[in-house]
Amino acid sequence: MIELYILLIFMIIGAIVAIQMEDLLSSVVAVGAVGLGLSIVFLILKAPDVAITQLVVEILALIILIRATLKKDLPFSTSGRWLLNTIIAVGFIAVLLRVAAKCFKDLPEFGYPIMRVARTYLETGLSETGATNLVGSVILDFRAYDTLGEATILFTAVIGVLAIVRRKGRKKLGEKVGEENE
Repeated sequence: MIELYILLIFMIIGAIVAIQMEDLLSSVVAVGAVGLGLSIVFLILKAPDVAITQLVVEILALIILIRATLKKDLPFSTSGRWLLNTIIAVGFIAVLLRVAAKCFKDLPEFGYPIMRVARTYLETGLSETGATNLVGSVILDFRAYDTLGEATILFTAVIGVLAIVRRKGRKKLGEKVGEENE
């Protein structure tokens, strides 16, 4: 339970930082940190589906907000700190693979779930739904409203990203769009 309090304090600090920053891009990054903290809270509370949805929506919202705050794309530099950037990227990938290997070792054996709800789905899924595909029966029978809500949230986030990211908006026939109008 102490983890939840630590994450709550982290999210409050992130929200305060987002409000107090004068740089708009830094504020967007701080809001993203708050969303990441909320996703971890959902994982601790044993709601991985909500955590994944929160993470996807948070990433899409960050893309929208970053695109809205940056007027021009950042230039790509091939000179300078490429060695440092490469070392950081390789280090990040190594840490990610190490954590993933540790997480995969902690997974339960296939067919022997830890949670009672999953065990119930496996034992009664075929008889209650008549579907041989248990994943489909859980998503479409047992948790249909939850799935509908998640699909609606994801669809709305994708439409928002497409509306912001597209390069050229509607224009009149023959009208030329300048760089400053994009």
